[in-house]
Amino acid sequence: MSPSLPPRLHRLGRLRLALALLTVLAVAAAGWFGASRGPSYPSGAYRMATGTPSGVYALYGKLLQAAVAKGVPGVSLRLDQSVGGPDNLARVVDGRDDFGIATADAVAHFAGSGKERLRALGELYDDYVQLVVPTGSPVRSVGDLKGLRVGTGQHGSGVELISQRVLAVSGLTPGRDLTAVPLGIADAPKALETHRIDAFFWSGGLPTSGVTELMSRFHVRLVPLGGLAPKMDQLAQRQDPGARYTQIYRTSTVPSSAYPGSDPDTPVSTLAVANLLVTRADVPASLVEQVTAVVMSSRDAIGQQVHSAQLVDVRSAIYTEPLPLAEGARRYYVSVKP
Repeated sequence: MSPSLPPRLHRLGRLRLALALLTVLAVAAAGWFGASRGPSYPSGAYRMATGTPSGVYALYGKLLQAAVAKGVPGVSLRLDQSVGGPDNLARVVDGRDDFGIATADAVAHFAGSGKERLRALGELYDDYVQLVVPTGSPVRSVGDLKGLRVGTGQHGSGVELISQRVLAVSGLTPGRDLTAVPLGIADAPKALETHRIDAFFWSGGLPTSGVTELMSRFHVRLVPLGGLAPKMDQLAQRQDPGARYTQIYRTSTVPSSAYPGSDPDTPVSTLAVANLLVTRADVPASLVEQVTAVVMSSRDAIGQQVHSAQLVDVRSAIYTEPLPLAEGARRYYVSVKP
C-alpha cells in the first residue's frame, strides 16, 4: 500500500496542475487571438474607375491608389480608364468597378438599372467648365460658337452632358447651329492647335494637364460661362428627378494662377459642379470606412498635384446629394465629428 501524501502536498499538486492548465489556455488564447486579429476590413484588390489619361480623374485616381496602398494595408486599388463620370457610374453599378468618380450632374442624370445601389463616400472637389478658344478667336460668349466646329466631349462622357446643356441654354442646337465634334481632352487640344476645330469644351478640376500642355505651345484663352449657372440649374431640375431640391451648378471663377500660360492671364467666371467619390451599397462598409479615412487624410498630399483637392473638407464632404452617404463613410464622419 503506497503511503498517502500530506494534505499540504496534495494542495501544492493541485495548484501546480491548475497553473499548468491556465498556462496552456493562455497560450492557446494568444494563438487564437493572434490568428484572428488582423484587419477589421476585407483585404484584397478592388477596382476604381477614373477617366481619360490626361484628365484630372486619372491623376486623382493614381494618387489615391498610392495613398490607399500606404494607409490600408492589404488593400490595393486597380485603376480602370473610362470615358468619364457617366461611364464610371455604369461600371460601379454593374460591378466592373467598386469605386469611381462622377460629377453631381452626371449622378442626377444617370438612369441606368441599379442606380438605387449607388452610394457616395464624400464630396471631393469641383469641376470647372472650360470653353477653350485660340486667343485671337472672335468667340466671346457661347452664342458666338454659331457656325463653328466645336469639341463637345466624347460620346457618353460628362463633358458631353454639360456641353449640350451649355449650348441648349444659350439657344444653340448641335447639327443645326454648329458642328459638334466628339473629342475629349486627349484629342481636343491637338485638334484646336491644328485648326481642325475652332473651340472645345472641357469640364475638370484645376489645373487640367491637357489644357496646361496646350497653353505651353499655343495661345488660348477661356470664354466666360458663369452667367449661365441659373439657367443650367433650372434645366437640370427639369430633366433629372435626382436634381430636384438640389443645386447642381453654380458660378465660380477659374483663377489666373490655374493656367498662367493663358492669354490674357486673367480670372474667368465659369460654371462649377461638385465631384463625388462613388461606390455601391454592397461594398463592405468596413472597407469603405477605411478608404474614406484615406481620402480625408491624404487631402494635402494629393492637393499638391490636384490643386482643387485641397478644398476637400470633412465638414462639407458629407453633402453628397443627389446620392445617399455610404454606411462606411457615415461611420467615419461620425467618428471624427468634433
